[in-house]
Amino acid sequence: MRILMVAQFYPPTVGGEERMVHDLSVELSRRGHRVAVATLWHEGLPEYEEMAGVHVYRIRSSLGRLTRLYTDPSRHHAPPAVDPGAATALRRIAALERPDIVHGHNWLVYSYLPLKRANGPALVVSLHDYSLICSNKRLFRRGEPCTGPGPVKCLDCSVAYYGAAKGPAITIANWMLAAGERALVDLFLPVSVAVADAARLVDHGDDHLVIPNFLRNGNAAVEAPADFPDLPDDFILFAGDVTPDKGVPVLLRAHRSLDGAPPLVLIGRAREPAVLGGAGRGVHSVGPLPHELVLRAWRRCAIAVVPSIVPEAFGLVALEAMAAGRPVVASRTGGLSDVVVDGETGLLVAPGSTGELRAALARLLADSDLRRAMGDAGRARAKAFSAARVVPRIERAYEAVLAKRRRRASQT
Repeated sequence: MRILMVAQFYPPTVGGEERMVHDLSVELSRRGHRVAVATLWHEGLPEYEEMAGVHVYRIRSSLGRLTRLYTDPSRHHAPPAVDPGAATALRRIAALERPDIVHGHNWLVYSYLPLKRANGPALVVSLHDYSLICSNKRLFRRGEPCTGPGPVKCLDCSVAYYGAAKGPAITIANWMLAAGERALVDLFLPVSVAVADAARLVDHGDDHLVIPNFLRNGNAAVEAPADFPDLPDDFILFAGDVTPDKGVPVLLRAHRSLDGAPPLVLIGRAREPAVLGGAGRGVHSVGPLPHELVLRAWRRCAIAVVPSIVPEAFGLVALEAMAAGRPVVASRTGGLSDVVVDGETGLLVAPGSTGELRAALARLLADSDLRRAMGDAGRARAKAFSAARVVPRIERAYEAVLAKRRRRASQT
């Protein structure tokens, strides 16, 4: 097959979603498909290059020229709108690549919607977050999980999140374009049951398959640089943004209340320094690290903890920890329940509950046999999320969409 990925970011710009798009593109290329990626251009990067067998086109959007709109100049996000420059570039790339499948991954796919034709490529969209129904993409409103969209509360939330100048425009545009997306997409691929349910794909009659994220090589045992930071022994590990929505204040309170607590290591951006004001003794905030070093840290820790308040769309860090053979204490929210099996590969706790989180950590710390058994079970479960298991499911989804389109064409 000839496949065109449409994603606003691609390495060297990195993040969980970017790694997924990159890994899927590389794996599909290795399996004999022609894979191209259309992504946004950023300063210092070539407009075209071939990376690991993948043809990468970096396009210049109209909005991307207005650099003052972006708080982070290294990440020019695609808006929830049809960008004229991006649409023109996507038309050119589609003509060059002649894809059978266009696979969108975020709001950049909105700029492809005007190009969709009944006799053209099939359009598949992965839902890595809640952006189909939520303009901040997280279903998180004023410090609390959101129960679902509504006109008044979405506009109020967008003002709080993006500001009065941009917020309402982003929310209204997303309402309009999401309706067009539902009408034109041949198949949605939500990464978890939580995302599928929140997007109300069944209620809207949207064709979809839940296909999870995956790990390259099926586990976290990859090479890492020798200059690994000096970390304590037998530590509890958190990896992610050191922010309230990730449950860090709850984790700090739970850790502080443990008797004889082992060190707690926090890896990630401390975007709100005040959060660390509640840190007790034995807390090590080491800042962001390269992904390879995070994987090495999972293999060295005693317990992994994912205490999110926000309903995680999937929970890739929990899967990475399981693949490293570590028991996981995670919040019972969002896609984390798809990954962590309560009582088998880890323990699930109520999001925001200091007491439940403390009790779960204390239980595991007191029982090395339980930690070992859950770590072994997690490593075994992680194999179901390997590239060898997941990528063929995506290939079969592509084939099913193309077969369905061929049947429709033969009936007209």
